[in-house]
Amino acid sequence: MTADLRESLLAAQAEARRRVAEFDAVLRDLTEARGDADSDDEHDPEGSTVAWDRAVNAATAVAARDHLADVEAALARVEAGWDGRCATCLRPIPAERLAARPQTDRCVSCADRPT
Repeated sequence: MTADLRESLLAAQAEARRRVAEFDAVLRDLTEARGDADSDDEHDPEGSTVAWDRAVNAATAVAARDHLADVEAALARVEAGWDGRCATCLRPIPAERLAARPQTDRCVSCADRPT
C-alpha cells in the first residue's frame, strides 16, 4: 500500500506543481497585459475585464497552492512511516479512498464531520 500511495502522491504533486506554474504564468500575462494602466476600460464589452480575469486566476491559484500543500504534507506523512490510519478515529483508511484522494488523512466518516 505504501509504495502505491507514495507513487500516487508523487504524481499528484507533479500535477499540482504544473497547475501552480500554469496559474503563475497566466497571472504574469494578465499583469503584463494591464501594464501601467490605472483602469480596465480597454476590454471587450462583451467579455470579462482584465481585473475579473486576474481575480478568478488568483483565487484558483490559491486553491492550487493549497492542494499542493495538502499533497506535500501527505507525502511527508508517508515518508515518515504513516500507517494509513484515520487521524480522527484511528481506523484504517480504505485503500479505495486513498486511491481516490491520496492526500487525505481521514476516513470518509470522519471527513464528513466538521473539524
